Amino acid sequence: MHELPLSGIRILDMATVLAAPFAATLCADMGADVVKLELPNGNDTLRGLAPVFQGHPLFWKTANRGKKGISLDVRKPAGRDLFLKLIADFDVLVENFRTGTLDGWGLDIATLHRHNPRLVVLRLTGFGQNGPYARRPGFARIFEAMSGFANLTGERDGPPQHMNFPLGDAISGLFGAFSIATALVERNAKPRNEQRGVEIDLAATEAMMRLLDPLAAEYVVAGVDRMRSGSRATYTAPSNVYRSADGAWITLVGSGDVTFKRVCVAMDRPDLVDDDRFSSSVNRTANLEALDQLIDTWCVGQTFEQLSKRLQNAQVPFSKVYTTADLVNDPHFRERKAFIELQDPDVGSIPAPAPVPRFIGRLARIPSVGPATGQHNEQVYGSVGVSKEELSDLKASGVI
Repeated sequence: MHELPLSGIRILDMATVLAAPFAATLCADMGADVVKLELPNGNDTLRGLAPVFQGHPLFWKTANRGKKGISLDVRKPAGRDLFLKLIADFDVLVENFRTGTLDGWGLDIATLHRHNPRLVVLRLTGFGQNGPYARRPGFARIFEAMSGFANLTGERDGPPQHMNFPLGDAISGLFGAFSIATALVERNAKPRNEQRGVEIDLAATEAMMRLLDPLAAEYVVAGVDRMRSGSRATYTAPSNVYRSADGAWITLVGSGDVTFKRVCVAMDRPDLVDDDRFSSSVNRTANLEALDQLIDTWCVGQTFEQLSKRLQNAQVPFSKVYTTADLVNDPHFRERKAFIELQDPDVGSIPAPAPVPRFIGRLARIPSVGPATGQHNEQVYGSVGVSKEELSDLKASGVI
């Protein structure tokens, strides 16, 4: 088994809740040695977010998988000193405190780089390190709302909507992992004695904005402020969610002339190909409500099994809208081992998505579950010369 791409990289994750810690977790999936730092009281908000099973925080256990766990209060002088001793042996620091918070604790970038010039520091906040909103608190739904994402979600005549998951956190975590990998490539391309760490300013709201590539151009150049339209896409057609006679929901995409012809074949409606309303992508989009009505009427007249057979035979891109139950039982994902089993001492086996992407010829390791508060204190602090007696004193004083 070959090593994973980030093997040998050490990351100290002192962030809270989900967005920035997710960035570190993605790096752990790729082989990085990640240490999760918590306050000694272990009161990270993620430990209380659902799902919690019989008092055990499943969200924490899955979202912080593959990490060692230490406790430390860097706000105390002894904690700050221990932190600076520890940081000398890491490649990356991940934090998500409000802008200026670490500076106030005596952990400004100059101090960090004095103790470790090669240190990459990822600062993931809601709005970045400067600007009028820099010190505002940030949460996933705020990122989704201010980026314009939530305005695109929901029915045309209804209110904006959020999904039942903190998507804004997950997206900014993806950008965080990308940022770390990018910074390490740049740093490690130089001779070691010339390697210098960088400070990364990642604003979660801007990460969400980055997903919505053409919308600003559409508004400024074309004068169109795109709005929500339910599940129907307004930039291509057909592309919507439809219901079968037996109540199953499917999503169907017929973008492009070739794919639309396949939809017509599946519907036994070859005449629609030559209908002027639907003869091109531009025309189909201009007449998408009429086209949707035709497809909706066709779908509701057939069972899901009938629809599935016709659409597959015609090679139309479609899918049942899966529930989690559908997902974990799907034979394709089972064969690909798209879910791994985390072994937990509290609740036993916990399914979790496998690392993404896969590197052919390399076996992904099965990570441990998110650690208990301070679980690896002795191991991690011992590696930098802190004795058991010193650790006992630090614990007694509330530093760890």
